[in-house]
Amino acid sequence: MTEAQVEGVLLDQLGGLGYSLLNDAVSGPDGSAPEREAYSDTFLVARLRDAMARLNPQIPEDAREDALRRVVASDRPSLIEENRRLHRLMVEGVPVEYRAEDGTIRGDAVRLLDPEDGVNDWLAIAQFTVIENGNNRRPDVVVFLNGLPVGVIEVKKPGAETATLGAAFNQLQTYKAQIPSIFRANAVLVTTDGIQARIGSLTADLERFMPWRTTDGAEVAPKGAPEMPVLIEGVFARDRLLSLMQDFTVFGERPGGLAKIIAGYHQFHAVKRAVASTVEASRSGGDRKAG
Repeated sequence: MTEAQVEGVLLDQLGGLGYSLLNDAVSGPDGSAPEREAYSDTFLVARLRDAMARLNPQIPEDAREDALRRVVASDRPSLIEENRRLHRLMVEGVPVEYRAEDGTIRGDAVRLLDPEDGVNDWLAIAQFTVIENGNNRRPDVVVFLNGLPVGVIEVKKPGAETATLGAAFNQLQTYKAQIPSIFRANAVLVTTDGIQARIGSLTADLERFMPWRTTDGAEVAPKGAPEMPVLIEGVFARDRLLSLMQDFTVFGERPGGLAKIIAGYHQFHAVKRAVASTVEASRSGGDRKAG
């Protein structure tokens, strides 16, 4: 398989999970149906504005626009600090104040995503060109949630001597250095050659890019089995990606600075099972044995 064929298989799988699919040749600033005004834009502002209106109809438009400006404008000196800021806004909402009809000042939070996935906008764009500080780069697949770039997937050709997962990881590091704006709202990074696949956080080193060996937690794929389809479904199924972002992502200080940590598949599903067991045990008539 060629790299383009691997990319095509991956996109088809995302389409099957409910993502809209575009290519930047169509959706880019020079395309026939542009989603952004310039190649330096990494947020799809029109989609984000529409999502904020759907999610927050009770909040006046001017307050939503203020929240939009705060999301789109970079506000922290380092990429990881900016990523933490936007992660918090995605999970908790953007705090705003506005004057209500009765004249009182009210406080509220403008939601950026729907945790129940009722009205979210999911999109994957292939060959997403970004031009930043004179650097012209083109990540293979960028996943958007309500116009926010939450996933970057780097694809390599299977079997090529130099096109390894390590090379894909190094490519992501180049992107982080040269086009950092694509990672401001990032939730997950993925490397794959169509067979092997790894997931890591924004600050993960090569050793911390790990397989994701199950889709639903009930059955673990054996070592040696194709990893990409399991990882894509296991991570990018919409309910699981939302949960991974909201409930299984933390930031912590380490000797080398701020680190972003996302749960592994075993942690993710073990906690899910423990919570379900606890809820069941605490119901009326439950055995009160949460385990």
